[in-house]
Amino acid sequence: MIRTADRLHTVEEYYFSKKLREVRGLMAEGRPIINMGIGSPDLAPSKEIIESVQNAVFDVGAHQYQSYQGLPELRAAISEFYAAKFNVTANPENEILPLMGSKEGIMHISMAFLNQNDEVLIPDPGYPTYTSVTKLVGAKARYYNLSPENNWFPDLEALQEQDLSKVKLMWINYPHMPTGATASHEQFEQLIAFAKQNDILLVNDNPYSFVLNENPTSILAVDGAKEFSLELNSLSKTFNMAGWRVGMVLGSAEHINAVLKVKSNMDSGMFYGIQKGAIAALKSGEDWFQELNKVYRARQELIFKLADKLGCTYDKNSVGMFVWAKLPKGIPSAEEFINGILYDKDIFLTPGTIFGSMGEGYIRFSLCVTEEKIQEAINRFE
Repeated sequence: MIRTADRLHTVEEYYFSKKLREVRGLMAEGRPIINMGIGSPDLAPSKEIIESVQNAVFDVGAHQYQSYQGLPELRAAISEFYAAKFNVTANPENEILPLMGSKEGIMHISMAFLNQNDEVLIPDPGYPTYTSVTKLVGAKARYYNLSPENNWFPDLEALQEQDLSKVKLMWINYPHMPTGATASHEQFEQLIAFAKQNDILLVNDNPYSFVLNENPTSILAVDGAKEFSLELNSLSKTFNMAGWRVGMVLGSAEHINAVLKVKSNMDSGMFYGIQKGAIAALKSGEDWFQELNKVYRARQELIFKLADKLGCTYDKNSVGMFVWAKLPKGIPSAEEFINGILYDKDIFLTPGTIFGSMGEGYIRFSLCVTEEKIQEAINRFE
């Protein structure tokens, strides 16, 4: 048998890839599983988005290879969106790069900037892909703890006291997944100052900007941020387009060109029709965001009731499409707790431990479940 590459020994299959197989197996047995584990929007994109794709497939050249940099109209739409929503100026010619989902961007950025044994600062708790990609490219993960006492923001003073000479890149994610914490403009300024002082590339992963969040922010709104930071964003959560795989990265022309060197060797451009749909999404009016959040707010209130049933505590001011809840004292393991609920109540939740050691004692509820299903879950604990 042909041996696999050594890098595969540094990572495991993604948690949800494995766990959802188990959940699907239970469903195949006829069990009425309510899946509150994964953040895959169950709502549809707007009619305008869908019609844009339908019409686009008849355009001349729609089915040919597309530019590695995306349609000029798409980059212009991203630029206009960032100017309107974040007060950020980004040149569509060379400071914006559309991606096939922001998850792709995590790999491309890592390949563009990390050498063997470079160190990467990764939040704990945080998105597991930051760690797996870091390992796959041969770099070393260094975790910085986030705590509720500091509202899930890094202790930059404590980090500054460490030897950061080998750190090349730092991942941040605000609004934060899984906790729903936000960062202010002043906190972004502190992060940029930290990155500048230590010659670190800061990457803000920003796909939850508009879900239950009245004050969307971008790290690129900080003066001088482009020199030391990139920002990833996505249409998956904001416009219910998760399966379409549309993301973007913004930053300085030099940084974007470095990412493009990797990307242009990895794909042959995004499908024309999807790009046209993305343009329509980015031009959505305020009523879209208001209606979306109306749905999520109602679901969130019901999730709070379910969390109460489990004796959990949570932050009602958190944003994003999850509820991060602290388990009551005395429960030894978050994973054992959610497995018990899965098999006793046919409800799948996410244990906080998959996001890092600081996630022990927490569970995560997804808001990508109908009100009826959430109420049914509540009823199962009556």
